[in-house]
Amino acid sequence: MSTRPYGTWPSPIDAATVAGGAVRYAGLRADGAALYWLEGRPAEGGRSVLVRCAAGGGRAADLTGADFDVRSRVYEYGGGAFCLGGRDVYFVNNSDQNIYAVPRHGGAARRVTAGTAQERFGDLAWDGQAIVAVREVASADAAEPKHDLVRVDAADGRLRTLHAGHDFYAAPRPSAHGRIAFLAWDHPNMPWDGTQLMLADYRRGALVDSTVVAGGVAESIVQPHWCGATLLFGSDISGYWNLHAHDASGIRPVLAEEAEYGAPAWQLGAADYVAIGPGHVVARRVADGVESLVLVDLERGIATPLHASCASYAYLTASGQRIAFIAGDAHRPARVATLHLRERRFAAVAEAARRTAPASAVSSPEAIRFAGPRGEAHAFFYPPRNEGCEGLPGERPPLLVTTHGGPTSRATAELSWRTQFYTSRGWAVADVNYGGSSGYGRAYRERLRGAWGQVDVEDCAACVRHLAAAGRVDANRVAIRGASAGGYTTLAALAFTDAFKAGASHYGIGDLTALARDTHKFESRYVDALAGDADAIAARSPIHHVAKIDRPVIFLQGSEDKIVPPSQAESMRAALAAKGVGVQLLLFEGEGHGFRRADNLRRAIAAEHAFLSAAVGIATPTETHGQP
Repeated sequence: MSTRPYGTWPSPIDAATVAGGAVRYAGLRADGAALYWLEGRPAEGGRSVLVRCAAGGGRAADLTGADFDVRSRVYEYGGGAFCLGGRDVYFVNNSDQNIYAVPRHGGAARRVTAGTAQERFGDLAWDGQAIVAVREVASADAAEPKHDLVRVDAADGRLRTLHAGHDFYAAPRPSAHGRIAFLAWDHPNMPWDGTQLMLADYRRGALVDSTVVAGGVAESIVQPHWCGATLLFGSDISGYWNLHAHDASGIRPVLAEEAEYGAPAWQLGAADYVAIGPGHVVARRVADGVESLVLVDLERGIATPLHASCASYAYLTASGQRIAFIAGDAHRPARVATLHLRERRFAAVAEAARRTAPASAVSSPEAIRFAGPRGEAHAFFYPPRNEGCEGLPGERPPLLVTTHGGPTSRATAELSWRTQFYTSRGWAVADVNYGGSSGYGRAYRERLRGAWGQVDVEDCAACVRHLAAAGRVDANRVAIRGASAGGYTTLAALAFTDAFKAGASHYGIGDLTALARDTHKFESRYVDALAGDADAIAARSPIHHVAKIDRPVIFLQGSEDKIVPPSQAESMRAALAAKGVGVQLLLFEGEGHGFRRADNLRRAIAAEHAFLSAAVGIATPTETHGQP
């Protein structure tokens, strides 16, 4: 056993491991037993590739070549970037945002639409003859882009507007019975605040007699899905996103329990449940932040456990006698997987190349609860782990607190090589699900309403106190890191508490007033709901409290970020530098809201680790792998 100070342990997990393990899977769909998905590849400049895996577990093959990057940019976060239709797969190309078609079994792609990059498409669906999609159109004459639902002729790309007049649309879902369902909502709501479920007859490619069947300004409807002639959807009217059914007899809850069967719609095209017959669905169930798969009997209102070995389940789709999904795990990278319903047999279909890190260097998450000033809060705690290493006698490990984005998102227990990079070196990591996080019901989610920069900061500081009181971390060596909204929480925590010795803000927010002015349409009213009126927004902005920040900060920012513009990081860096606080800014050219390229991911993790280690007084050896 090697005895070394915490934070200085030699680790097999280097910055290249973090970057190489960041392959992303999304958008899984099935056609019979064949599966299609998107694969984001950092090693290929971060582009997203459309992949097909033939029936019977055949070899996966790329359908799109190096000249395509399959990604929608509707609402900036995108989603629903492809659909299966006829003999082709239709997809959105990132560079021009046009829709293209590629044969299902491979071949040359052809362009379907002929718009400019100011016209974007997302949440693609197939109505049997044409593509139905959410469209976004920006113009120099309008303060905000316009959104509507359109039908796209698959042969010549001609467009027909199906529905317009709302600020936002999502989830157009045509049925086999001549009807179509979709979601709509308006400012100032976000889709997890309140949406309307619309239903219309769909004849000759046009909507007839559309009507609102559920939802409103204080009820969030998510993920409409047809099960025969019955329309299923998630509604949080009970306080949790529970499944409901709509048919000729009206609306009825399928089951009511304190668990979530949906999630905040940050991206289009989510699929947290799938019909497997006229009376059953398989669904992702989240209870107290923990996920499992269940079989739901729609008539009896009973949920039977199916699988609970994975940390997360996403993009559920039916594939013959199997359910396919993207599985997250606490100890291995995410993968495309299937579960045979009758035999309950789990199988991996595709996963990123396994890295060389041994299991003995991977820390397991512990779900913890602790008392925050406004009620119980949650986190996943990762203790230091690297077999053969231990800290000095009487020493407690440094702690890195991580804060998720959104802020209406959540931390999960799935493997993060970035987390393991730290724990394998002798750090502890706490991934906090502060008040405002999803996965714990609407009341917990709304705890942050009007209190952003307070509840999230208080809960992060409370987590530090809880772990220090239990003797699990050194309260004098604590850093905090977050991205996007988590970056704001990081900066607010440094300004408004003394719990942290340093911070890392990844494309985070320092000036809420400027964000409300400069950000995109989707979130342009979000700050008002989270922070309050103009005075509260200014008062919660770290840029106005630089005098209180005397701890070093590193900023990591994409030059092409349209959600949190680079000016946010630049203004904070300048203000802190003028005060004499240790500060560093890394601007990554060509990156947007989140880093996709392997070389940038390597630079980011290496620079952040070196900066935070120095800030909390850890002398680390020079890394030899994955450096810029």
